[in-house]
Amino acid sequence: MPRALDGQRLDRVVALVAACSRAEAAALVDEGAVAVDGRAVTARSHRVSEGDVLDLVLPEAPDGDGLPAPDASVEVPVVHEDADLVVVDKPAGLVVHPGAGRESGTLVNGLLARYPELATVGEPDRPGIVHRLDKGTSGLLLVARSAPAYDRLVAMLAAHEVERTYRTLAWGTLAAATGLVDAPIARSSRDRTRMAVSVRGKEARTRYEVVRAYHEPVAVTELLCRLETGRTHQIRVHLASIGHAVVGDTRYRGARQSLPLPRPFLHAERLALEHPVTGEPLSFTSPLPADLAAVLDRLA
Repeated sequence: MPRALDGQRLDRVVALVAACSRAEAAALVDEGAVAVDGRAVTARSHRVSEGDVLDLVLPEAPDGDGLPAPDASVEVPVVHEDADLVVVDKPAGLVVHPGAGRESGTLVNGLLARYPELATVGEPDRPGIVHRLDKGTSGLLLVARSAPAYDRLVAMLAAHEVERTYRTLAWGTLAAATGLVDAPIARSSRDRTRMAVSVRGKEARTRYEVVRAYHEPVAVTELLCRLETGRTHQIRVHLASIGHAVVGDTRYRGARQSLPLPRPFLHAERLALEHPVTGEPLSFTSPLPADLAAVLDRLA
């Protein structure tokens, strides 16, 4: 780091080096895409020093205007639609939006074919998307169909005003019938594709409730998990951190031959919120998919 930048805030330095806006630089820092002397730093206010070595992981530049191509071949299972809001029951295996080398075949491509007006809502590379589900996670997902709804939903999610409940199966037997995992989450400094509990992370809270404990052929516990925050891989990271990884989760030590499953046992079962434009109370429930229900049928 040159002497002229000694003592400057990290987000300002990233903006200068990457020739991007301050907001874009702040997002890179938040996502763990910036390392100082080989260590990921997620504090925007971190002050750099002369001689520091800065490493950036920059997203690939999008083609054209960055808007994904509509694709009517992508099935979009809609459970609710109105002028401002769409609720989708996403199947496992479907990626939510393009990125990381995947340009087509995502939920966003299918949404744009069905709702062309989404092209002007939210971020160009992920129009209408206000939160995500991992590829292997099934269940309910909110999509904004209008700009006012997008702005309001983003604010509601940030203020924890959307109730999101997941059904999952975790390894082992939990000691308490209910609990709260309150542990900050950051991108792993060793593997940028993984998240981890870390003192340098953002606050993250997951409440859980035991539905049923099973003991045969293996000890596992069915849980309802409610997100109080919405960090990447939050439930998977939190349950793994307390020794009860999600069954079938290859990334966080949940895949075991004693109960094989081709994807994490994680389903976004319920959404409850006030309509972002009308204020009407809304709630939606998605039944457990057949592949996960079949796993429970084998347990006792």
